[in-house]
Amino acid sequence: MTPQYYCKNEPLLKLFISGCILERYLMLQNGGNNMNQNTNTNTVFVQVVDRPARRLILKRGIKATNYFEYCEEVGCDVWETLSNIEGAIYEPIGMWMPENLRKPETSIYAQGVEVPHDYTGEIPEGFELIDLSPCKMLVFQGQPFEDSKFGEAIHELWEVMKSYKPEIHGFEWADEDGPRFQLAPMGYRGYIEARPVRWLNRKQIY
Repeated sequence: MTPQYYCKNEPLLKLFISGCILERYLMLQNGGNNMNQNTNTNTVFVQVVDRPARRLILKRGIKATNYFEYCEEVGCDVWETLSNIEGAIYEPIGMWMPENLRKPETSIYAQGVEVPHDYTGEIPEGFELIDLSPCKMLVFQGQPFEDSKFGEAIHELWEVMKSYKPEIHGFEWADEDGPRFQLAPMGYRGYIEARPVRWLNRKQIY
């Protein structure tokens, strides 16, 4: 159930602000529906990935804090525009921007795509290009899920991330080092999200 699918199969803007999908997602986000809590034990794959110096082509929102609010504010064609950028390092991402990378009166949530640090290609109208410093990302990948249950898959991974202690493995959260990001929730690969970390000082470990 990807952004591209929604854009091609549902009316613009209306798709996320009505119906049971949004209600279900918001209920889970706000801690509702505990009936499935701890009924299943799902393995979450976690790994640290080094990200080089790179650039980010992004479209900022106004007040959005999540994907649905963002689509309501700027429309659902952003993802398709990002997908068509030549030379991108990887697929488009949804991001929660740290304060040091936000502009005044812009949203926490944005969408973008990473490009090489020497990128000199075209920047779509209404988008901007910023630099991202090298950093480490702690990547969480949940189990495959039915596309209709993407809300539950996101919620389950968020619960794992909330309680995860990177200090156990010698890291600490480093949110100012880069955006926390999510990939499009595709059932076959599981929900994937990543948050910046950095090495702890040895004195802090022992």
